[in-house]
Amino acid sequence: MISNSRNLTSFIPHARQITQEDVQLVSDFMLKSKKLLILTGAGVSTASGIPDYRSKGVGLYARSNQRPMQYSDFLENDENRKRYWSRNFTGWSRFSSVKPNLTHNFIAKLEQLKLLHWVVTQNVDGLHQRAGSSRLTELHGTMHEVICLQCQKIILRREFQDILSKLNPNWTVKSIQTAPDADVFIAENEVMKFNLAKCECGGVLKPNVVFFGGSISKDINEEVRQHVDEADSILVVGSSLQTYSAYRIISRASDMRKPIGIVSIGETRADHLASFKISINCNQLFENLQLSAYS
Repeated sequence: MISNSRNLTSFIPHARQITQEDVQLVSDFMLKSKKLLILTGAGVSTASGIPDYRSKGVGLYARSNQRPMQYSDFLENDENRKRYWSRNFTGWSRFSSVKPNLTHNFIAKLEQLKLLHWVVTQNVDGLHQRAGSSRLTELHGTMHEVICLQCQKIILRREFQDILSKLNPNWTVKSIQTAPDADVFIAENEVMKFNLAKCECGGVLKPNVVFFGGSISKDINEEVRQHVDEADSILVVGSSLQTYSAYRIISRASDMRKPIGIVSIGETRADHLASFKISINCNQLFENLQLSAYS
């Protein structure tokens, strides 16, 4: 029996109802694999209440004209860094309290059962780790760390929140709207009132993530290539694969003739490379996989 329970979050885009054929297709694909690599994107975390960028009707690009800060803009001046950190500081409490959902938990369970070779996630929310995944590469880094661009010292983001709180004791600004990756909308006139923190060495501090316009380190690229080469099949979950860093993973797997399955609402950049593509809610899929193949 298929469960089509609805999640209360407003950040999941509309999708068709899941069918038994969908469940069977993905179940067979996963059970045939001996070294399954799962690539996850923002669509995995929308059910936890974190919006994505591109989903039709509910993503950031559909809801507003606001765009994520480019890396070059962050580096340019203190004004831009105040804009970034004031919003991130305001949104951090909510973002850091978000919990893994059924999809994160199911993927972690696959690892425990030794049915999973590796997870590569485009997400920076840390929810795979919180769910218990350890065979994991965070392709774009993690919002839960802050790094100094000069001395490379790393600070835990929760500790950095305390530092910012002490520098901004009278900050009472409320967010107008939630955006992805701990970003929120706040009134522009409040931004310049925010006091920035610097590293002890005087360097600029940034979240330990790859900004839009930034690049992934050679070490991470090599790590991902190794795991793709070791895998015998790739399952994409909740990603449009619009960023080249994600698309090239699938392109490499396709060149090596590895089976590729895609479970993501809406079109993806790699639909033409997939053995199958189903446009359904991944949380509903894994709920039903729990009820059937893995119960």
